[in-house]
Order: sequence, then structure tokens, then C-alpha cells
Amino acid sequence: MSIEKLKSSLRTVPDFPVKGILFWDVTTMFKNAECLKELEDILYDLYKDKGITKVVGLESRGYVMGPALAVRLGAGFVMARKPGKLPAEVYRETYDKEYGHDTIEIHVDAITPDDVVLIHDDLLATGGTVAAAARLVNQFHPAATYINFIIEIEELNGRAFLPGDVEVTSVLKV
Repeated sequence: MSIEKLKSSLRTVPDFPVKGILFWDVTTMFKNAECLKELEDILYDLYKDKGITKVVGLESRGYVMGPALAVRLGAGFVMARKPGKLPAEVYRETYDKEYGHDTIEIHVDAITPDDVVLIHDDLLATGGTVAAAARLVNQFHPAATYINFIIEIEELNGRAFLPGDVEVTSVLKV
């Protein structure tokens, strides 16, 4: 399977979640077993030699490939969630996104300074969500941090808002 085949499995939805946003929908890729397997293989190949010990998945589509990748890498999985969803003490980060404000949280005992962390989400648009996640992860002072996306919307230049000292990869660029 090719990158073009993966791209062609995506769906775009105009004016979602608000008017003026073109939403890149990965659910059409996830429902195709062949695409899902190819995506898992690509992600594994990108990170198999990086020593990843924790994968941080961003709510909610980062919860699809994040745990699968964590299992394959022999790493733990950490959920970055919306406020009030995690039951114990959390670190919290509020951020701006293209159509409003939001907050994410991670349990204070989720990551140690010995961990090598991969932050994973489905999409890089303006970079607000993952920049907040990177700030959260940085509070733990991990040994190293990586960031990964399934899709990157290049024209929105979200990479400009991410930490410059962190390796960022995207499987698909649109």
C-alpha cells in the first residue's frame, strides 16, 4: 500500500466542527483494516529504534493508534484528556485552537524523568493542542520527547508553534 492510497482513504468534511473549517476525517482510514495495518507498520518503523517508553495520546483520535503503537513498541500509554475526565491529580494546560480555547490534562504520575515520550495525535493543523501537550510533557522533564501526527495540514504551519528541539514527523502531508 502507498502513502497515496492512505491519503485517498481520508474524507474531508466542510464546515465541521464550525463554519469555515475543513475537517480531515481519519475514521474512514481507521475502518479499513488494510489501511489501519499499514499505518501501524509505518508508525512502528518510525519509532522502533528511538527507545520510546511512553506514548501520550491526545483525546480523542490519538487514542486509536497511540495504544496500538505503545503495545508494539513495548511502551506504556498515557492519556491526555479534557478537564475532569482523569480521576487523580493532574497537570493542566490551556491553549488556543483555530475555533476557540480548550484545556488538556495528564496525571501527575504518568511520566518519569527516565521516560522517552512520543506524543501522538491524528492531525497537526494550527499546533495549539500538541503545543499544549508538549508543555505538559515537559513538566515531567523526560529524557527525550518526539511528536507524531497521522496528517499534517502544511499550509496552516502548525510546526512553527512546536518546540524546536523536538523531532516532529507526519505520515501524511496535505
